[in-house]
Amino acid sequence: MCGRFVLTHPTGEVAELFEATPANDLPHGPRYNICPTQQVGVVTSETGLRRYRPMRWGFLPHWYKSPTDGPLLINARAETIARKPAYRMACRERRCLIPATGFYEWTKDTDGARLPWYIRPDTAQPLAFAGIWQSWTGGPDSLETCAIVTCAAGDAMSRIHHREPVSLAPEAWALWLGEAGHGAARLMKAAPEKRLRAHRVDRKVNSNTAEGAELIRPLAA
Repeated sequence: MCGRFVLTHPTGEVAELFEATPANDLPHGPRYNICPTQQVGVVTSETGLRRYRPMRWGFLPHWYKSPTDGPLLINARAETIARKPAYRMACRERRCLIPATGFYEWTKDTDGARLPWYIRPDTAQPLAFAGIWQSWTGGPDSLETCAIVTCAAGDAMSRIHHREPVSLAPEAWALWLGEAGHGAARLMKAAPEKRLRAHRVDRKVNSNTAEGAELIRPLAA
């Protein structure tokens, strides 16, 4: 599961890192509480050219007659992505990378209260979530939409949640984007041990309207 994430890296820095041409209408940052249905920056590769462009986080299958015609599809499970009718063509033909500085996950205390954690990479470089995308034309206006691929959590993440977003190392980007032949399915696995670090943060991030750098600061002991 990945239901909220963060992107504080500047657009130009992200575009340069991914060797992608940035669109003019990317969301402005920094963003400390990116939520489903919002616009997110996505790296795609078509005819060998990479673009960094905005998409709606919430994949819309072609049969949806409106954006609310069915479940909100923000995550696609690695185990079933190639078989699910909503995702299977996108998994083959429209894979993308979704840059993130980090993401949130939640545990619960003994009273059932949600306790947020911030998870980030062990380097200053942003994460690259594996994603899929699709152009939806079911309404008067077309929408570019995407979902984040998730997998069973590795040992580090499993202490917080049983799922984690698939995050790809730079050497895997070309294969996932379809630039380096076949075999992308083997990339859909948990991050190596120690790639991700986690710390508790304030419960104010439980609100999807919260914003600001204080959301990712470690919770005072």
